[in-house]
Order: sequence, then structure tokens, then C-alpha cells
Amino acid sequence: MSINPERLLESKLPWVTYRTLRDLVRLPEDEPEVRHAKDDMIHHPLVTGLIQELADWPGIVLNSHKSAGQLYHKLAFLADLGLVSSDADFTRLIQHLEAQRDPHGLFQLPTQIPVHFGGSGQETWAWALCDAPLILYSVVKMNLISDRVDAAVLYLLSQGRDNGWPCTVSPELGSFRGPGRKNDPCPYATLTMLQLLSLKPAWRDSDEARAGVETLLGLWENSLTKHPYLFYMGTDFRKLKAPFIWYDILHVLDVLSQFPPALGDPRLQSMLAAVQVQADAEGWYTPQSVWKAWAGWDFGQKKVPSPYLTFLINRIEKRLEGGTVFGE
Repeated sequence: MSINPERLLESKLPWVTYRTLRDLVRLPEDEPEVRHAKDDMIHHPLVTGLIQELADWPGIVLNSHKSAGQLYHKLAFLADLGLVSSDADFTRLIQHLEAQRDPHGLFQLPTQIPVHFGGSGQETWAWALCDAPLILYSVVKMNLISDRVDAAVLYLLSQGRDNGWPCTVSPELGSFRGPGRKNDPCPYATLTMLQLLSLKPAWRDSDEARAGVETLLGLWENSLTKHPYLFYMGTDFRKLKAPFIWYDILHVLDVLSQFPPALGDPRLQSMLAAVQVQADAEGWYTPQSVWKAWAGWDFGQKKVPSPYLTFLINRIEKRLEGGTVFGE
């Protein structure tokens, strides 16, 4: 059950206050109360800490896309909070991003793929569908860079198939491919691509997006028998967790709930029901799993209810009720 937004506002956590005012109360950005909440959020030590870290982009060599401390995950979180290029000094971040792009306009990361997995074993600037869509998502949502961004999105869009997106990497990574059959979709790549495509109506309404939505809904419907690329929708998948780093139930729900064709689908309702039964008697949600890199945040512990986690679920519920505008 959804709780009254006023109860979320009582948490006094600026990221919860700002997003609740924008997404649940539906106040416009120029409302004084909203501007004040955003200012508080931007200047909170946890948020300023993330902003400062991003000046050292791209951070450590990428060896696991599931590593929650990677800077591109932190950038996506700031984008989710609603920060834009004018909210802070992102000059060094933008310079670093622009310095390492491929001919398609895609942003590259330092990556190392072992030889026995089909890589060179050497550190290489490259991209994969586990990271490129999320970086583009952040760049577009935060209005960091406009040059060649649409072309980069369209290139990734063209990699889609009638069953979502496969495990695709840039040529620099050689023959690397995840542990799945060649014709299988990669659930995580499909999820991150849909997250990117949710930003604009033209992308969101594409045939590729519709195929991706159907793929994820179909995997939920057949979660006991279909596990492409070893992505399961079992016990760990259903644990409530924030922020959105990997392939879990809230990440999938948050993304799919931004695609109108999915909203009335009973499979999406079933997924939401699996979350709602985890609420306490007052409608709050407590994290059941945490990312160690996010200790210190209200969702970085498993002992008490998290206002931000509860907000995320309430926002999903509102979307399914038809109360949220898509593609803000």
C-alpha cells in the first residue's frame, strides 16, 4: 500500500523530499519549496561527495559491472536524483567523457577482459551494453553533452533484436561474450537499454523497446525455467535493494513502469505484488540487501525502513495507477 507523501517528507532526507515533491506531489521545478529541497539535496555531504568523486572519472579499471562503487553507477544515481549540468561544476567530468569516445559517439571505459574469456588481457578503452547505455542515460538526463549523443543512442538501438539486446561489446574487447547462448537476450543489457530509451518518446515507442519490454516480462512469467546468461529471478532477485545497480526486482519494475504498454500487463502487476507483500504494517519498506559502497545512505542498511526505498516503490505504484508523466 502507498503511504501519504507527507510521511515521506517527514523523513527530512533531502533526496527523498525533492523527489517526493516532484514525482508524487507533482509540484513544478520552479516552485519555491521544490527549489529549496533541491538546493538542500545538492549541498548534502553525501551528494557533494559523489559530485567530487566524478571529477576523477572514470575511476578504477572496470573488472565487474556489478561493482556498485564504479563511478558510472554513481553518475546514474545522481541522474536519477534529478541533478543536471547546471547544478554543480561538472567541467572535469565532461572533459573526461568527451576525451574517450568511439566513432559512434559512445563513451568508453578502461576495461580488462581475461584472455580465457575472449579478451586481450590488457587494459583497453572500450564499451559494453552493461555500461554504455547507463552512461548515455546519465549524459542525456543531466544534459551534460549533446554532441553525437542521438547518433550514439540510435547505434545502440540498432543492436536490438526481436528478443531484446544480446551481450554486445565494442571491437576492442575481441570475441568476449557472456555465459549465454548466442541467440539469447542478455537480461541486464536489455534492462539498461530500456532505461536509456525511457527518456524520450521516440525511443520509448520504438519497436526495439517494445521487444525489450516483452522480453523482460516474459522472463518474469517463465522465471522458473528461463535464465539467459545466468540471470535468475529467484530469491536474490526479489530482495529489495537500492540504488539501481544490477538486475533485481526494483530496477526492473522501475524501468518497465515507464513504458505505457507494460502498465496494464498482469505480469507487471504480479511483479509489483511480489514487492508489496514485503511492506511493514505501516507501508514502509526495509532493504533486504545492500551495496557496501553505499553505506551511510538510508538504503545502505538492513535494520530499519528506508524512506528512499519506500519512495521508489510508491513512485512505481503511482505510475501503474497512471499518475506519473513519462519522459520528464
